[in-house]
Amino acid sequence: QVQLVESGGGLVQAGGSLRISCAASGIILSIDAMGWYRQAPGVQRELVATASTGGSTNYADSVKGRFTISRDNAKNTVYLQMNNLTPEDTAIYYCNARIATTTWRFSDYWGQGTQVTVSS
Repeated sequence: QVQLVESGGGLVQAGGSLRISCAASGIILSIDAMGWYRQAPGVQRELVATASTGGSTNYADSVKGRFTISRDNAKNTVYLQMNNLTPEDTAIYYCNARIATTTWRFSDYWGQGTQVTVSS
């Protein structure tokens, strides 16, 4: 079994910063892409940022220049540094990873989500 455990969410004022983390554990043969998605009430889940094993990254236009995704492959962990937060960033943030466990077939795994609330 594989688990993705997120941490670091919370309440912050507009203009502030937060860093959230997600660690994968369990039977892991290899991890491909890791990333973050978010879902606000009444809105579809949307991509925030992804990072490949090799370090290439991709960001939603709404967070470019403010958020930075990084990963520590040795720790099977992905981070999201969020700066200059706005109330529009308020959402539950979900970690996603494509993981091969006992065979070289990759599947998507999701964390339980961590709440980020930005007050105006």
